[in-house]
Amino acid sequence: MPRDSIILGLSGYSIQRIYGGNPVYMDVIYTGEVNCPFCGGTRLRNKGRYVRHLRHDNYGTKPCYLNLEGRKYHCRDCGRYFNQRFPGILPYYRSTEIYRRYVFRNHMDGICSKTLAERERIGSATVERWYQSFLERRVSERENSPCPEALGIDEHFFTRRKGYVTTFCDLGRRRVFDIALGRSERSLEGYLNNLKGRDRVKMVCIDLSPTYRTIARKYFPNAAIVADRFHVIRLINNHFLNAWRSIDPGAAWNRGLLSLMRRHRDKLGPDQWERLYRYLDRHPVIKSIYFFKQDLCRMLLKKTCCPKTCRKMIPKLMRMIEDLKTSPFSNLQTLGNTLDEWIEEIVCMWRYTRNNGVTEGFHNKMKMIVRRAFGFRNFANYRLRVRALCA
Repeated sequence: MPRDSIILGLSGYSIQRIYGGNPVYMDVIYTGEVNCPFCGGTRLRNKGRYVRHLRHDNYGTKPCYLNLEGRKYHCRDCGRYFNQRFPGILPYYRSTEIYRRYVFRNHMDGICSKTLAERERIGSATVERWYQSFLERRVSERENSPCPEALGIDEHFFTRRKGYVTTFCDLGRRRVFDIALGRSERSLEGYLNNLKGRDRVKMVCIDLSPTYRTIARKYFPNAAIVADRFHVIRLINNHFLNAWRSIDPGAAWNRGLLSLMRRHRDKLGPDQWERLYRYLDRHPVIKSIYFFKQDLCRMLLKKTCCPKTCRKMIPKLMRMIEDLKTSPFSNLQTLGNTLDEWIEEIVCMWRYTRNNGVTEGFHNKMKMIVRRAFGFRNFANYRLRVRALCA
């Protein structure tokens, strides 16, 4: 690679002179081939000379400016006049793409616009404008991409005035597909009607939300609805702990015992299991409920089961749900009714390994985006940043 290309980071340019101390100035000319931007012709007539003054990437720790000599041409093939185009430099811009990308990356890494503007001797509004343009460029690259085959749907809080936002996550590629304002069927109706490729979605993973189940059945007819495994296990644990508190209210305040009751018995050490078993021997009712919960969770945590195995496990799951519904404890009865209502979506968990853990992880990243921006008022700007930074 020529020396001038290494210094500038642009190919096809030649440095004529370097002068100045702080900032550094470079007189540059373009030595590559020039074509007509309208017809691609090469039969050009020189009609004059002009100089473009451009901000370029820093030369070491010092700001650098380019004095780029250009030409005005007349194309003899199409008869049109034009100013010379330069690779790496957009028309009418007063900075190179290398420098604009440098500012964008620094701002994305967490440097605030005010500090970056003072350091680079540009305006803070310029930093925000360049940052916004690069985000729009990133999003436009996959603007017309169809719906993914494995889709995760969940909501997160946006603002008090706007309410909640629904996240559509591509579970296969582990990225955010899109977000839409609202979480009700009425608020998402317009967005879902205009969504392309809804018929190609094969699996939709949701939490135990009746609204999202209705949306998945209506707008994704070819998809299997799968309950999120994390929310199902958490629901079982919460109802079990509430039943335990109703039986032995004093023991629920013991934080060490509470930690042992929450965890699966395979995760307990020998000393921890011995301590828990001594407590369960003193309370036979709690012991029976505890082992019932352990067996239920172990069954629901199975993955990638074949249809034959699923058909064998379904009768056992139905018997366990009936036992919950006939339990003398109201919390366990509520749990049984909920599992019975979501039995189809829960059984589908055995066939798939995808879950909404990817979506929940992106929600944490979205919170960081909001925190770095000190909040958003405009949902369009928030959506743009999420789609660009969470892809």
